[in-house]
Amino acid sequence: MSGTGAARFLALGAVRRAAIGGQAVMEGVMMRGVDYWSLAVRRPDESVYLESWPLVSYMKRYPVLKLPVLRGVTALVESLVVGVRALTISANQSIGEEGEELTKREIGITLVVAFGFAIALFFLAPLGITRLFKAQLGTGFSFWLAEGLVRVAIFVIYLLVITRFRDLRRVFEYHGAEHKSIHALEHGDELTVANVDKYNTLHLRCGTSFLLIVMVVSILVFAVVRWPVWYLLILSRVVLIPLIAGVSYEVIRFAGRHEGNPVVRVIMAPGLALQWMTTKPPSADQIEVAIAALTRIVELEPQDGPTEKGIEVMA
Repeated sequence: MSGTGAARFLALGAVRRAAIGGQAVMEGVMMRGVDYWSLAVRRPDESVYLESWPLVSYMKRYPVLKLPVLRGVTALVESLVVGVRALTISANQSIGEEGEELTKREIGITLVVAFGFAIALFFLAPLGITRLFKAQLGTGFSFWLAEGLVRVAIFVIYLLVITRFRDLRRVFEYHGAEHKSIHALEHGDELTVANVDKYNTLHLRCGTSFLLIVMVVSILVFAVVRWPVWYLLILSRVVLIPLIAGVSYEVIRFAGRHEGNPVVRVIMAPGLALQWMTTKPPSADQIEVAIAALTRIVELEPQDGPTEKGIEVMA
């Protein structure tokens, strides 16, 4: 990865980690803490819709879910549920309409469809493509490495395609505003547009980096599976996803806690490079929206106290 901005980010050492993450939505930003999540959306009349909701993680209800790997799967599912709700509300608010929230059943169907698409595109398709060259690759590590490289290639192509959609560019700009505002908070700066705007749009705990780690970890996990009968081979690409996601979560969790480590910088550099595609420089009014969402969470969850042990939030 090149560029002075990326180099400056990677050079950051000891900064205060905020127990806050977020997600860009339609004309706005969702911020999530440990006990609450907030949503700020720019309405057509230029006003800002701002609301917050309580959040009770299953990791609090069932402490066993705080164990390594399990906490990653739990955090991912909870983030997806909150993310779908936030996207639905933001879509209504961004066009100036009050809409009904999705029911639990509707959220469940949405997640099943999304998971199905992701599994087909990023796990089954690479397996099918690589199997076309089984005679040349054999069934050893070369096959799993090739499959992994195909998976990464499909992921990068997917990102390149969606970044071509003009309507999504504003979402990527809000993504940049979200990262910038979290950086300002972690560095102890007052949350003003000027302070926030000076920071980079890249963040180690970003979901884009997480997804790339998933692609890499899957190579190692599937190499262990080796070459069972065909139906078990296909099934493995589905049933092992929670394990892959959980291990990947532990990697990004470790990286977030050791930003200054040279080895961590090298390992996370490709994920940060991909964020050049999924984050764009935001405008001042977009930063204002991100600040509004973040400020609400800071008011509800002051960052100067001890964090909830075992619960992590991706940026």
